[in-house]
Amino acid sequence: QAQLVVSGGGVVQSGGTLRLSCVASGFTISSYAMSWYRQAPGRERKLVAGISSLGGSMNYADAVKGRFTFSRDDANNTVYLQMNSLKPEDTAVYYCNARLSLTRSYWGQGTQVTVSS
Repeated sequence: QAQLVVSGGGVVQSGGTLRLSCVASGFTISSYAMSWYRQAPGRERKLVAGISSLGGSMNYADAVKGRFTFSRDDANNTVYLQMNSLKPEDTAVYYCNARLSLTRSYWGQGTQVTVSS
């Protein structure tokens, strides 16, 4: 059974750092496009960062470029989101996504990130 387990959220002050982890089981992430999304209260879920399958191109939302770094550890079937210089506007629930096709996609449970000013 495919599963994504997300960890690493929390409360930090503005300018702080957090590292999110997403551990996959039941499938191999190297064959999937892996992404991080976030959803702030009352707003739609948006892409934060992602990479296409087999180590292809990396994509970041403009709002996080230069501050967030996406990485993938195929050996441990895990992806990470290193978040530096956090801002209050980064406050959201963060989700991990694995997508093989339009009809096969998995979501991890969300993790709350709260950045205080």
